[in-house]
Amino acid sequence: MPVQMELSRILITETRDYQLIELREVDGERRLPIVIGLYEAAAIERRLKGIVIKRPQTHDLLTNTIETLGGRLDRIFINDLRDDTFFAQLIIHCNGEEIEVDSRPSDAIALGVATSVPIFVADHVLDATNPEG
Repeated sequence: MPVQMELSRILITETRDYQLIELREVDGERRLPIVIGLYEAAAIERRLKGIVIKRPQTHDLLTNTIETLGGRLDRIFINDLRDDTFFAQLIIHCNGEEIEVDSRPSDAIALGVATSVPIFVADHVLDATNPEG
């Protein structure tokens, strides 16, 4: 069963090749840390702060494309963890259909944070990353 999460924090350190975002369970205590790249972390931070850039960046482009085609991003679903890699889906509503698009969690979150799209994580993913409970 999917568990609703929210972006708890983002840690950006320019001295490392990787950055960290942390999701927190909305109605619970579990947390989900995800290692992401600097570009994705910067995109998430920029969108959280509402910083506008003169020309659309990749995440803006995809958001604009979805909207121009008559769709809307409904939710983000981090649905699996395999070989230490998280997998996610963009759940898009378009023309009366629900469309699932494979995505990296960091890209999905970068798309969703600007419009407060809910984030869900599969229970088995949280169980794998929170073994004590």
